[in-house]
Amino acid sequence: MASSLTRRRYESLGRAQGRAGDGSTRVEFLEFTLAGEAYAVEIAWITEILKPLPITHVPRAAADIVGVMSVRGRLVTVLDLRRRMHHPPLEDDTRARILLVHAGEDEVIGLRVDEVVQVHRLADADIEPAAVLGGDQPAHIGGVGRSQGRVLVLIDIRPIVGSS
Repeated sequence: MASSLTRRRYESLGRAQGRAGDGSTRVEFLEFTLAGEAYAVEIAWITEILKPLPITHVPRAAADIVGVMSVRGRLVTVLDLRRRMHHPPLEDDTRARILLVHAGEDEVIGLRVDEVVQVHRLADADIEPAAVLGGDQPAHIGGVGRSQGRVLVLIDIRPIVGSS
C-alpha cells in the first residue's frame, strides 16, 4: 500500500513524524505546480529550495536535464520536472524554484518546478495508491493525496533521481 511505503521511506531518512489528534501518523509533503497541475513530494527528500541560479548547459545530456549549477562551490545537476512529465516549456519562470533533493549517499540533484505552493501534512487516510488514477502510471507517480479540498499527485523521487 502506498501509505506504508511512504511511512517507510520517511522513517528511513530519519525525519520526525507528526501525530494527528486522531492518533494517525502524518507525513509532510511540499506542494508545487507544473503546467498548472498540483504535485507534491515528501519534505524528507528535500534539502533546500532555491531561486534558480545560473545554469550551465551540458552537451549531449538527457532531454530532461537542464544543466548544472554551482551551489556553494558544489556542482548540482538540474533536472526539469516539466520535461520529465512531458509538459510544454515554461514561458514565465519568475516563480520557478529548484528543489535540492537527496539522490544518494552524498549526492544532491536539483529539480526545477514552476512554483512552490505550500506544505501539507497528510495522514495515511489522505493518501491513495496511484492505481486510483487509472491505467498504468509511471514509476515516479507514488499516489494521490487529498488536503484542504485539493488533490495532489504525489511524486516518488527515487525513480527520478535513480536512488533506491
